[in-house]
Order: sequence, then C-alpha cells, then structure tokens
Amino acid sequence: MILNMRIGVFKVKKLFILGVCLIGCVVIGGFILFGVNQQTQTHSDKQQHAKQSGHNKFVSSQTPTLFLHGYAGSANSEKFMVNEAKDKGVTKHIIKAYVSRDGEVQLKGKWTKDAINPIVQIELENNKQGYLDVNANWIKNVLTTLQSKYNIKKFNFVGHSMGNLSFATYMMTYGNDPSLPKLNKQVNIAGTFNGVLNMNEKVNEISVDANGKPSRMNPPYPRLRKIQEIYKGQHIDVLNIYGDLQDGTHSDGRVSNSSSKSLKYLLGNSPQSYRESKYEGPNAQHSQLHENSEVANDIIKFLWER
Repeated sequence: MILNMRIGVFKVKKLFILGVCLIGCVVIGGFILFGVNQQTQTHSDKQQHAKQSGHNKFVSSQTPTLFLHGYAGSANSEKFMVNEAKDKGVTKHIIKAYVSRDGEVQLKGKWTKDAINPIVQIELENNKQGYLDVNANWIKNVLTTLQSKYNIKKFNFVGHSMGNLSFATYMMTYGNDPSLPKLNKQVNIAGTFNGVLNMNEKVNEISVDANGKPSRMNPPYPRLRKIQEIYKGQHIDVLNIYGDLQDGTHSDGRVSNSSSKSLKYLLGNSPQSYRESKYEGPNAQHSQLHENSEVANDIIKFLWER
C-alpha cells in the first residue's frame, strides 16, 4: 500500500512538472510570436512610411517621361535609370515603345488613365540609323502614338549620346508644331552636339568658351542653332550631364566635354533654366553614365522632386 502511495505521488509530481513545462513553453512561445509579429509590423510600418515619404517627395504628374538610347543602344541602356526611378517610388507605370525600321510604333504594356509620372522606354529597331531627320520623325511617331492613346499634352525627355542629337533635330523640325505635345523638361547625357572623338574631332582639338560656343562648329551644329528661337518662351527646363575620365582627354572616352557643353550656346538664354552636371572618374565613362547611381539621382531630382 505504501508502495502504491509512493507511485501515486511520483505520478502527480511528474504530471505537475510536465504541466509546468507545457505552460512555460506556451508562455515563451507566446513571447516569441509577439516579438516576431512586432518586428514584422515594424518592418511593414517602415515600408509604408518609406512609400508615403517617397510619394510626398515627388510630384504627382501625368506628364510622361521618354527615355531614348544612343547609337547601337537599346532599352537596356535606359533600364538602370528607369529602375532607379521605380525603386525610389517615382512611378510604377512603365511601358516600352518599339519603333520598327519603317517607323511604326508598337507600345508594349499600358498605364492607367490616372497614372502618375509614367515612363516610356523607346527602343529603335534600327539603332544604327545615322540620318538625324529620320530619327526625329521616329520620335514624333512615338509622341503622336502616345497622344492618340493617352491624350498627352506635355512630355519630358531623357537622351543618351546620339539620342540627344536626334532629339535636337526633332525640336528644330517639330518643336513649333502646335498640334504636338510640348516639351516640359529635358535631360541630356553625353550629348554629341558638336562631334564625336576620332570621327570628326581629335582629342583636345575643340574648346568652348564660357557661353558654350565651340572654337569650331562641326555639322550639323550650325544648322541646329535655330532651336534657340524654338525654345524661347516655352518654359523648358534643361539639365546637361557629361563625364570626364580625368585622364587628360577632357572627355568620357567617346565624346569630348566641349561637344556636350556646346548645347549651352545652341540654346542661349531661351530655356526657362539651364544647368550642367559634370561627373568624373571611371564611372563617368560614356556608357557608364547611364549606369551611374549619382547620375540617376540627379535625373530623378531634376524631373520629379518637389
């Protein structure tokens, strides 16, 4: 009987200890779950705060921004800059405009009727087209397609390398056409306005004065000087970005700083504002400029920051 009582007490103690352990596990587990939930909620709150901050930081405009690559480029040339804008909360509406060799425009993707700060990545099938008048017409075709589908009134433009020269030709040819959307802001990256090294310019051969006037004007620069009149009174803001490798060539390796900076003389005092941004070192190389996070930030601030 005493043995049975001892066994009973042992069982009670065992059950008591097991119960205490189970309660402890439940309590500890509850604290762990609470902590995880709090961390998740905090992370979610931070994400929401960042999203709201980004939304408040940028303008809420329905004006689209067109990105155009340079000679032998593609939409991939614009990808980094566009993704930077998307990641920072500028927009979530991005489409591509493919231009065939015949100039036909096909839009890939779509944005909603109330899209904020939409972006259009232009890709030319014939990306080695050297006739600037043809390129200018293709830019017009993109704009009229967007105008027909989305009824756009204004647009921003970001160009790299020869894309800027093509756009300058567009403005010279169509910039005064009242039936077309109006240019709002323009970003030029490594513009080839007065030549390309080892094509029609030698290293350190041409210089520009304080007004951007080149010591020698290469075609089609003289012909483009009429765009000064076209920009006058249209309240256009211009950002001109160029790179200097700091290797003594005063260039980004392909385009001289004098060629890029000669845009200032082309436009004169006609833009509402004009600013130059110089980048230096290996990341300022011609093709690296459109992969440069500082350049992307400069563009984002200029185009969309309040």
